[in-house]
Amino acid sequence: MIDALAIQRGATWAIAGIAAGGLVLRPWRVPEAVWAVLGGALLVAFSLVPWRSAAQAVGSGTDVYLFLIGMMALAELARLEGVFDWLAARVVRAAHGSTEKLFAWVFAAGTLVTILLSNDATAVVLTPAVFAASRAGKADPLPFLFICAFVANAASFVLPISNPANLVVFGSHMPALGPWLLQFAIPSVVSIVTTFIVLRLTQRASLRNQRIATEVAAPALSRTGRWTATGIALSVLVMLSASALGMRLGLPTFVVGLITTLAVLLATRQSPWPLLKGISWSILPLVAGLFVLVEGLDRTGVIRYLSTVVTNAAATAPQTTSWGAGLVVAVLCNLMNNLPVGLVAHSVITNGAAVPGAISNVLLIGVDLGPNFSVTGSLATILWLIALRREGLEVSSWRFLRLGIAVTIPALILTLAASILGPH
Repeated sequence: MIDALAIQRGATWAIAGIAAGGLVLRPWRVPEAVWAVLGGALLVAFSLVPWRSAAQAVGSGTDVYLFLIGMMALAELARLEGVFDWLAARVVRAAHGSTEKLFAWVFAAGTLVTILLSNDATAVVLTPAVFAASRAGKADPLPFLFICAFVANAASFVLPISNPANLVVFGSHMPALGPWLLQFAIPSVVSIVTTFIVLRLTQRASLRNQRIATEVAAPALSRTGRWTATGIALSVLVMLSASALGMRLGLPTFVVGLITTLAVLLATRQSPWPLLKGISWSILPLVAGLFVLVEGLDRTGVIRYLSTVVTNAAATAPQTTSWGAGLVVAVLCNLMNNLPVGLVAHSVITNGAAVPGAISNVLLIGVDLGPNFSVTGSLATILWLIALRREGLEVSSWRFLRLGIAVTIPALILTLAASILGPH
């Protein structure tokens, strides 16, 4: 007699696998969000996840949705008001015709934007600004655009606000700002520096064979552009304060983004539609669908099993378990996308009471830095791809994978070593 429970488990895993495959491979160029929503809808339609549980799973991501909406609104407002074009033009002028200097300046700008505005802002707004700046400087844009993709993940665990995945992994267990910096400051520096060095080496031939224009028009920053920049700075202060107080980040980010956006729109008497149209709203159903898929996996018992395995292994061989957990999570992020893997990591952390903080740290590093292998490993890289498509550029999965392997393997190994062997 066929076990009904085994059939349910198999069906859930099959649907989750198809959704993950569609998300990564994008067959027929169907948008990534469609596969996540379709997977979640099928789980509900076949009664593998009750609709009330699915609704609760979607609702559990409220903090992430608010954070994303607030950051995307600020980022799109900055784009419309020319803040990032203003920044990019000055970066090009500061390079004084040197592609090597421009590479370093763009990397520094990408690092700063990622740390203070999240990796998604780097992908959504800095990417088109860097494209425009490289074109203005008459340079091949790809070496500089690759910076936006890789630094968006490499610098995304400097602060809790640097990556929405941080909210997913830790949830209500998010460390306050002080403990966070103690745990992740050194690994973050290692991640950023290693990524810069290796990426720079891989692009040396392209950079050596070109020069950039030294006379680039630098647009003036308008009054509302300055207001937008002020709003961004205020949002950073608010998010850092919320993090220091151990508060959730979604609502404060949303409120600051809304107030700044309304102030600029009212001052300029602009219609909100251009801004609303520019926001990548498809990201929200993508995230919601992933929450439902993870709820389905949780019902199969696989997450509880993983929690038990990690807890038991950590008790006997903590360092070996840390290495294994960080590397396995990094690989899974590139097969499934880092948000569902982050949700699984969150369940492992919260379900396994004995999981030590050192292993929680490497799980986060795997979720944040690990996705740099592939174009669909993280939400930020998907947004980066969308930004490139808007500019008429295509980067194949194979080309990105080859570069991702070269850049990410040394960065991941050294960063995990800095976390595992460093102070706790």
